[in-house]
Amino acid sequence: QARPVESGGGSVQTGGSLKLSCEVSDYTRMDYCMGWFRRQAPGEEREEIADIYRRDGTASYADSVQGRFTISLDGNILYLQLNGLKPGDTAMYYCAADVAGYYYSGDTPRETDFRAWGQGTQVTVSA
Repeated sequence: QARPVESGGGSVQTGGSLKLSCEVSDYTRMDYCMGWFRRQAPGEEREEIADIYRRDGTASYADSVQGRFTISLDGNILYLQLNGLKPGDTAMYYCAADVAGYYYSGDTPRETDFRAWGQGTQVTVSA
């Protein structure tokens, strides 16, 4: 099973922007619902920050990123546009796909239902 591959992380100053990408090679199986998670420090739990349903494009966001981040899906590539970055957004960002079970558009899948994970891409925001 091929895993998603993220790219686009980097270091920016407060207020800056980045665009993360995630390519999935087997998207016909993985594309039902995809999401972005982040882990702000080793040992901490991953936070689901955005997810999107391919069937109708319905997207949902965590309160912490609502209005600043935008998730989108184009073919086999998942994107996350990060605007208005803050030091608190510093984290390893992970792409997740291949949701087990069925969810209605707008539902938030459990982290454990995502079966395919990327290796992560680091985002660092300096003051």
